[in-house]
Amino acid sequence: MEAAGIRAKVVNARHVKNVPGRKTDINDAQWLATLSRAGLLRASFIPPAKMRELRLIARQRQKLTGQLASEKNRLHKILADGGIRLGVVVSDVHGQSARAMIKALIANKMPQEVLKFASRRLKASREELFDALQGELTESHRLVLNELMQHIEEIEQRIARFDQRLLAGLESEHNWLVLLQTLPGVDLIGAAMLLVEIGNNMDAFGSADRLCSWVGICPGNNESAGKHKSGRTRKGNAYVRRLLCEFAHAASRTTSAFKAKFSSLIVRRGYKRAIVALGHKILRTIFFMFKRRQHYRDSATDYEKLSVQRNAARWIKTLIQHGFIKTAQA
Repeated sequence: MEAAGIRAKVVNARHVKNVPGRKTDINDAQWLATLSRAGLLRASFIPPAKMRELRLIARQRQKLTGQLASEKNRLHKILADGGIRLGVVVSDVHGQSARAMIKALIANKMPQEVLKFASRRLKASREELFDALQGELTESHRLVLNELMQHIEEIEQRIARFDQRLLAGLESEHNWLVLLQTLPGVDLIGAAMLLVEIGNNMDAFGSADRLCSWVGICPGNNESAGKHKSGRTRKGNAYVRRLLCEFAHAASRTTSAFKAKFSSLIVRRGYKRAIVALGHKILRTIFFMFKRRQHYRDSATDYEKLSVQRNAARWIKTLIQHGFIKTAQA
């Protein structure tokens, strides 16, 4: 229909589901046409064709990321089943050194030989690493670990190809990607995946409240007779919600206003609700950043002080050079 020049609308069935007496397709179509002519139906957000194509790549990447996490957890479990407690002394089992040691264990090498692959930058001592590598891996363990390791590396290569294609398709949106990355907790890939989901034209949503409602990350409003009932979030775009929760996890560990918001909520509402509330705040911030085309400026950060700390030595040197500051020798 888009190629034929027909501007179709996607509307919410909730708006007409309570109308009685219209159960056939023909009557439903006539009723929807009447409501549309009267302006009683509000169209949902339909991204441009280019963004819809890139959505396929971004969403498949999210699926692959979930598969990768599942396979990594499975590999960790097989190691623990064989008595290898590498995850206790190494923060990231899938880091460069830990992965090299795991491959050496799969090759049936002795713990003394496996220690040669450990980096000197690891905080754990050689004795702790040696104790963690003391286990009994059977042939079945090594077979499963080898298959898991190959699958993990294959998925990582697929994700890298998806990332390359996604960023290549968003070369014309470079300024928007840079703008999104000024937010705490947002990296390049996260910004690209969010951009293909919500676009950069906030006029399609109208307000930050409607955007949050479309995503399904705003609190529910269920009040009857002055009593507030369940405030659970409504259904919406699950892909955007997942991204916002990832951003919220990262932002809660930064020195920004988001961390203060998270700290105040976690005491009263718990960890999960605090993360959802922080994701809601991040999405509202993104709406106004796109609307005003402005970078993020944190209320808890003194940017003037940071600028002085970064440039004070160079400024003083320049002032001395041009004679505005007299030195002791002068």
